[in-house]
Amino acid sequence: MDLYLDKKTAVVTGASQGLGRAITKTLAAEGVKVLAIARNEELLKSLQQEIAAAGGVVPEIWIQDFLVPEAPQQIAAAALAALPHVDILINNAGRSRPLDIVGPDDEWQQALLLDFDRHRQLTQQLLPHMIGRRQGSVLNITSTYELRAINASAVFKASITVWAKQLAAQLGPYGITVNCLQPGLIDTANIRRVFTDDQRRAYAPQAIPLGDFGTPQDVANMATFLVSPRAKYITGTVAAVDGGLRNYAF
Repeated sequence: MDLYLDKKTAVVTGASQGLGRAITKTLAAEGVKVLAIARNEELLKSLQQEIAAAGGVVPEIWIQDFLVPEAPQQIAAAALAALPHVDILINNAGRSRPLDIVGPDDEWQQALLLDFDRHRQLTQQLLPHMIGRRQGSVLNITSTYELRAINASAVFKASITVWAKQLAAQLGPYGITVNCLQPGLIDTANIRRVFTDDQRRAYAPQAIPLGDFGTPQDVANMATFLVSPRAKYITGTVAAVDGGLRNYAF
């Protein structure tokens, strides 16, 4: 199926590894020119090399600490300088942050910055550009909020979902879609910090209907569809890529 993404442009945060890396590679394979944002220059350069070897559109890269106050303005300026325009914004940067019942305030503040404020601020920097062109797609990579223990990242990713639904309602008249993608347990470095191989083998078959953790490519496939013109009538929604996993704190 042609996703009609050839010659489109995108900005992807947290692009050097995990979900962001897979999304960037998949977009590039579809003909999208990506500005890939991350802190690690070496990983970003290896991403360029992998995409070039695979025959995709080699992304531009921008080395940026997403937590510094000026990051949203600098990323937006870099995007509008490196790309002819911005069709797609994928807000992906984030880090799982499990906390005790009484967690340190500084950890909560860091999670708020990384997992909500910076995404909101970057989106707000680019929205006037999209509104002026009367087209665009914003996709937020969120988190499950059906956890049995406190995770500050999940709290603020849930806030992203509410904000995105409100944005979708207001931006629809401008032809701009806003959606969220909620990964389940995906085999990334973030998840490997929590599950050993033995724990994964014990947990996955009894908790996940499809029997195992997903891969970054599973998320990238859905992300690429949701930002494509094929999904032009999908907005304000949350798509789960989780193998059927559902956790409820009964």
